[in-house]
Amino acid sequence: MMLLDPLARPVIGHRGNRAHAPENTLESLRQAVALGADAVEFDLRVSRDGRLVVIHDATLERTTDGQGAVAERSAAELGRLDAGAHFTRDGGLSHPWRGRGVGVPTFDEVIETLPRDLPCIIELKTSAATEPLRAAVRRHGLAQRIIVAGFDPAATRPLRGAGFALGASRPDVLALLPAALLGRRTAPRHVQALCLPQRWHRMPVPLAALARALRGSGAVIHVWTVNEPAEALLLWRCGVQGIISDDPALMLRTRAQAATPVAPQETA
Repeated sequence: MMLLDPLARPVIGHRGNRAHAPENTLESLRQAVALGADAVEFDLRVSRDGRLVVIHDATLERTTDGQGAVAERSAAELGRLDAGAHFTRDGGLSHPWRGRGVGVPTFDEVIETLPRDLPCIIELKTSAATEPLRAAVRRHGLAQRIIVAGFDPAATRPLRGAGFALGASRPDVLALLPAALLGRRTAPRHVQALCLPQRWHRMPVPLAALARALRGSGAVIHVWTVNEPAEALLLWRCGVQGIISDDPALMLRTRAQAATPVAPQETA
């Protein structure tokens, strides 16, 4: 799978094509696929009736016309909300997706919509999603094309040995930092990928140091959220593998038009 290839430089649609369509919706994910994204990333929570649903926040206000907690609504109720209600590209002057029937999808709907061979990064936003996801991976036969990530170890640690790739939790990343900052080679235990932000609580994450430390380990690093071409090129040159972007089309053009090699360089 490209997402686990240390030599690959995949472009991954962050919550789909988030810069141009409401995040974590079927429409946003379809757009990312149509643009040629190598993979997509999306978030999972659990509805009141125990269904896996694709939404980032624990509450509904930011991305839908609903109110309250996601966990207090059934999957059917979430699907009827307007998940395009607040999407805007002009600071709120217009809302082009409002009232167009874009709801909060279930995980099953997403998987049945996406191409059968498309790699996915699935972020668990709550440990309540852990066992439902394990069952869903078996049901859909997804093990060979996913990375399951999440910073909360309570969500991801129970999935060790489940037969699919895992992303590093917060403690997993912290365990790698001393060696990386000292310039030593290291390797993560139990996980195959680090899905990391550029900054954590406003502090820069030492991505270049981590990339150098992990060379030869087989582990990969995918970074979010990268929307500037210069940032993507720098990260690729530092040895990062995946670029997780709100604007996958821009990142695909950046990769294609790069005038200099993007292979890892020891001097980065």
